[in-house]
Amino acid sequence: MEHAKSDQRHIPVLLRPILDAIAPVGGVWVDGTMGAGGYARGLLEAGAAQVIGIDRDPLAHELAQVWGAGYQTRLSLHQTEFSKMDQVATQVDGVVLDLGVSSMQLDQAERGFSFQGDGPLDMRMSQQGRSARELVNELEESQIADIIYLFGEDRASRRIAKAIVKARTAAPIETTGQLAEIIQSVMPRPKPGQSHPATRSFQAIRIAVNDEFGELVAGLEAAERALKPGGVLAVVSFHSLEDRVVKRFMRLRAAEAGGGSRYAPEQAVEPATFKLINKKAIGPDAQELAHNPRSRSALLRLARRTEAPARAVSAKTVGAPQLKEGWG
Repeated sequence: MEHAKSDQRHIPVLLRPILDAIAPVGGVWVDGTMGAGGYARGLLEAGAAQVIGIDRDPLAHELAQVWGAGYQTRLSLHQTEFSKMDQVATQVDGVVLDLGVSSMQLDQAERGFSFQGDGPLDMRMSQQGRSARELVNELEESQIADIIYLFGEDRASRRIAKAIVKARTAAPIETTGQLAEIIQSVMPRPKPGQSHPATRSFQAIRIAVNDEFGELVAGLEAAERALKPGGVLAVVSFHSLEDRVVKRFMRLRAAEAGGGSRYAPEQAVEPATFKLINKKAIGPDAQELAHNPRSRSALLRLARRTEAPARAVSAKTVGAPQLKEGWG
């Protein structure tokens, strides 16, 4: 079964330092980005009484019917966004989030997340809503450029957007291979060791299609509401934009965001809702890198919930990049 192969290949990133930080493992945990179930299984095997698995991707739940069968009532599944976790779980002992696209999604060309295998231009994690195909074929050139610049941090965003709009006037862009070729045609040839020229653009389009930064900010708020005092929030991110949001959120909530200056006067400090477990992000060690090359760019941040009441946070405050106008 093809899906079972994806399940076997998945290795949860930075699971060992998470388990080390929370030992002894127990209580009720939320795996807010269940995917192929690596963290959920790791937590259950380490001693968690129950794991609540959340994922908006139907494939994750299809896989869980296989790997989760042996855990019976210790595993509870919910097909929804992790930003809604507090609607299905409250007073939990921990929340783990593995941000970005999962290996099981990248592995399937028909999902359209990767240019490594040619497939339909889709990229929808929930398999619902507007797709990447609609984004590249319908948005104005300036909107496409903004997406690639803000979410992909690609300085060639305007050149890439112009090439996309020019290509689609001849025929709609239908596949990942077509899009990658269009982008590659206007970019310098990569030097040895450099990533494919389309990497940043594909990341940016995927983020826009799935509103990943809106989901992240709302998800961090939801985790704050769902955790009981003493509960742990563990977040694994894979690129600087994601990590910046997580870092700022945790420092802000731990009342460690820094003081003011004469240009930006210090604001009144609100009660800390979290206490930082690790001051700096935890990266992979040599052992993890040897077993799991995907962990190379991963960063883990951990914080422990206090008794202070949860409160709202703005995307701007935590540095989440935002488009001037939405495209949905």
